Amino acid sequence: MGRTGTLCNCFIASFRTPISICRRQKTFIPWRKLNLMAASMDPSDTKTYQQNVLVMRHGDRLDNFDPTWEKTADRPWDPPLIQNGLHRAFGTGREFRTRLPFPIHRVFVSPFLRCIQTASEVVAALCSVDDDPNAKSSNDVVAIDPSRVKVSIEYGLCEMLNKTAIRIDVAPKDGIFRFDVPQLEALLPSGTVDPTVEPVYKELPQWEETVRDARSRYERIIKALADKYPSQNLLLVTHGEGVGVSVSAFKGDTNVIEVDYCAYSELTRQVSLKNESFSAGNFEVLTESGQTGVTYIAE
Repeated sequence: MGRTGTLCNCFIASFRTPISICRRQKTFIPWRKLNLMAASMDPSDTKTYQQNVLVMRHGDRLDNFDPTWEKTADRPWDPPLIQNGLHRAFGTGREFRTRLPFPIHRVFVSPFLRCIQTASEVVAALCSVDDDPNAKSSNDVVAIDPSRVKVSIEYGLCEMLNKTAIRIDVAPKDGIFRFDVPQLEALLPSGTVDPTVEPVYKELPQWEETVRDARSRYERIIKALADKYPSQNLLLVTHGEGVGVSVSAFKGDTNVIEVDYCAYSELTRQVSLKNESFSAGNFEVLTESGQTGVTYIAE
């Protein structure tokens, strides 16, 4: 059934870089221009097009490469990326920019540091004024155009808050995961954070949410964000389980067995806009197994 509305680590990662896909030439439409185009439509007209949603895992996390790090870390449950993780994230952002046949208008990101750093690198690549093929990370970007992409932190994309994803010996003793959102927003490229956006999830899930509840949460947040911005293409930067759900929940009879670092899925659906309301079809999963770092099998 379609949708209608009103406009308004538990995977073992390998180290492959997501495989490139040949794509047709894209036409870049800034998000502000897209909104103006929608606003200028005759109310009696119906506009039908494809909405695209990418769901991406963060880059290579430090604690998987340096097991001693957590012994002295203030937040051992919230590791940063290693240098290779930053480079992998930036490279994936360049792939999005050069090979996708559509622009990304908004990025939503989990508050965990590894996801914030991943989103920062991807957004820097997407917003770079000069697309330097030799650039390895955001440090190589001279200037960005922050009007190209807008970014928001979304609690609904956070890691599964249970012992399956976070070991009990590194989790906060009181079960409360604390995030300084303004401090995290400051890590994102200057001018790209949209202060007008209200998060779908106002607070984090409770510690010890079940795996089933976490998977339901990921499915709900993907749908909710797509419905909230039906006229825009989205990138959701999250965790391995979230990427897995983006395939299994919308493809059906599918078992996701591996999600690499910076792997991503691609979803698309038809959206019709008319009289300040919209209707949307079901999401179709375009990602083939192994193509962009997500491996799955039919059940």
